Parts: sequence; structure tokens; C-alpha cells
Amino acid sequence: MDKQSLLDLLRHDARESVDDIARQLGADAEAVAAALEELEEDGVIRGYQAVVDWNNVDEEHVRAQVEVDVELDRETGYEEIARRIARFPEVATLRLVSGDYDFFIEVEGASMHAVSNFVSERIAPIPEVTKTVTHFVMDSYKEEGIELGDGDDDDRLSVSP
Repeated sequence: MDKQSLLDLLRHDARESVDDIARQLGADAEAVAAALEELEEDGVIRGYQAVVDWNNVDEEHVRAQVEVDVELDRETGYEEIARRIARFPEVATLRLVSGDYDFFIEVEGASMHAVSNFVSERIAPIPEVTKTVTHFVMDSYKEEGIELGDGDDDDRLSVSP
């Protein structure tokens, strides 16, 4: 069985049953279950999550994308800094990136104030951090390959000749 095809199916819909996945792959359900177990044990599959459209949730939920510049020294590398930042529960995503800054962090919180305080009181004071730039997410249109919203947001009047 092709594990890449299995991973592609799971990324599209991780709630499908093993039997449904096996049918789509033309494989035996027991082989699919064994492959899933192996992928989980090997750390390839780290978890299963829902894609949430926060615009449809009553409670406020704020996300921000934070650019972080760091200055390394002989004793401290990117991995060590990343481990320190990743421990914070407010950090949803942490990536080392190329370009004008070193780390990309997606931060989540209950309010803009909470996110702002987290960045200024927990991230910025890290000794190696030299600069942070915070971009608050105003709206999301697509997450993890899934379009958000009701799909009928076009309020323009149609014009016909």
C-alpha cells in the first residue's frame, strides 16, 4: 500500500473509517490499520485535529502571526530557542523560516490584549530575541486546504447584457 496516498486521504478527512480508507486505496482494512499504527508509532502522524472556522464560534478567539528575529551566540542555536518558544501553550505553530526574519510563530489567545501581552512579556524578553513584528489575523478564508465561510459571500448584483 502506498503510504503517501494514505497520508493524502487523512489530510483531506481524518475522520473516515479504516474500511472507507481501505476501499479508496484498494487495500485490505487490516493493512490500512497496521500502516496507520506504524505511521503513528514512527511519529509521522502526530495527531488528528479539526479545522475550525472561528467566525462561526460565539467566543472571541484571536490569532496573530509573529515574525521573530534572533541573534545566535556560540552556545545557543535555533533548536534551543525553538524548544523554549514551543513550550508556551499560546504558540500554535512555530517554524524556522528563510527571509527577513528567523521564526514564524502563530499565537492564539482569548483577546488581542492577551496575545499582545504574551508577545511582549514572554517572547520579546527571551535574551536572543532582537525584534518581533505582530500581525493580527483579521479574517481567514482557507485553513489547511479547506475553504472557510458559507461560500456565498458575493453580495454583488449580477449584470447581464
